[in-house]
Amino acid sequence: MLQSDLFKSANQYATLEEALNAIRGLKDDPLANAGTNIVISRGNPEAKLLIIGEAPGPEENIKGKPFVGRAGQLLDKILEAANFNPETDVYITNSVFRLPPGDDGKAFRKPTDAEIEFYRPYVFEIVRLIDPRIILLTGNVACQSVLKKTGITSLRGQWTQSGERWIMPIFHPSYLLRNPSREPGSPKAQMWEDIREVRRKYDELIGK
Repeated sequence: MLQSDLFKSANQYATLEEALNAIRGLKDDPLANAGTNIVISRGNPEAKLLIIGEAPGPEENIKGKPFVGRAGQLLDKILEAANFNPETDVYITNSVFRLPPGDDGKAFRKPTDAEIEFYRPYVFEIVRLIDPRIILLTGNVACQSVLKKTGITSLRGQWTQSGERWIMPIFHPSYLLRNPSREPGSPKAQMWEDIREVRRKYDELIGK
């Protein structure tokens, strides 16, 4: 499906470093008083493959980088299985840049609509400044942030073209950890189908 450029209105900062510094300095965001750290990105800012996650988890909150816990380790393995180097071929960021603290004894919770809305302009600014050709949205929060849609089981594996960028929702790796079956039709099997299609599209657009 072709859409006009989803990101064209985001134009606030001259450089990526300027945008990252602005995010690091946020004091008015809805999670500013939550006692958690800003977690923005990791990887190669020159990469043409951008992955947008949901929000930091407890380990990400400690280490200050997205996808460094069990889900992140699985994501790296998935990328490597498709011959992507997670350090050089990929840039990874979040939809929400602080861990939303949980209640009822839980370490964290899903971001609220208001939290997703607040951080969206910053996410879009990262996209504009990185200028990737392919964007992967991991899970419903990332889909809500970028596409303003949810329903990952129906959205996953489907391309949306926005200008020269190609966007695909995929399952969040934490969902795969909760559903470890590799049987045909399982989430893991579907993820493998999706990442192979991403590899094919990457080779088509950028070259091997």
